[in-house]
Amino acid sequence: MNELLPFIIQLGERTLGIGAIVFLRVGAAMAMLPAFGEQSVPVRVRLSLTIAFTLVVAPAIAPGFQPPPTAAMTGLGCLAEVVIGLALGFAVRFFILALQTAGSIAAQSTSLSQIFGGSGEPAPAMGHLLLFAGLALAVMSGLHIRLSQYLILSYDVLPFGQMPEAQQLSTWGLAGISRTFALAFTLSAPFLVASLIYNFALGVINRAMPQLMVTFVGAPAITAGGMLLLIAAAPILLSAWSDALSAFLMNPFVAR
Repeated sequence: MNELLPFIIQLGERTLGIGAIVFLRVGAAMAMLPAFGEQSVPVRVRLSLTIAFTLVVAPAIAPGFQPPPTAAMTGLGCLAEVVIGLALGFAVRFFILALQTAGSIAAQSTSLSQIFGGSGEPAPAMGHLLLFAGLALAVMSGLHIRLSQYLILSYDVLPFGQMPEAQQLSTWGLAGISRTFALAFTLSAPFLVASLIYNFALGVINRAMPQLMVTFVGAPAITAGGMLLLIAAAPILLSAWSDALSAFLMNPFVAR
């Protein structure tokens, strides 16, 4: 037993060191990750989720851990892990911003931006509806498994304690921003097309019958049409968003 004690102590120090370093990256990412890192989630629950993700990620990357934990546990190394974690979280958070932006565009296009205002952040009700529906769909589709794989894969591209290059982060970030707005515009395209057709028809009617108060006729029509279009298109839009998120998590470190 005494002969095994030094080995057990060394193994324990290594395990705790790896866990501490992984906790830094996972904890920083958890502040930005969708569903698990939302502000509405209590702090204790988020801390428990961070520990749970750490217990999943740490054993997966432990066999190839280089350098030893003591060499990585420096001030600069810890800062690098936090920066990497925040970058990883932001990359996934962009998909939440895409849903919120799509909801805002759709609400503005259908004159519903000031109706049924949501609680919390000042955003249209469409944005809140798409946001919570998307989060629920992502969690039911195994978001926790994909995020675990995402965090494990990050150690192959962004090693322990090494500050990522600014050019690398900027290229990755710009790709994420462009992908966010492209996805938001794609998701809101049905509402933009409907708004274009509505305004064109309203203009034709106004030219043909100037005495008719088209606003009183058109406002209820665009409101009802926008809500009906949301009911019909939301499942398709959320499915497309979920597919885009899954495609990103399968190959996250390619600037597209």
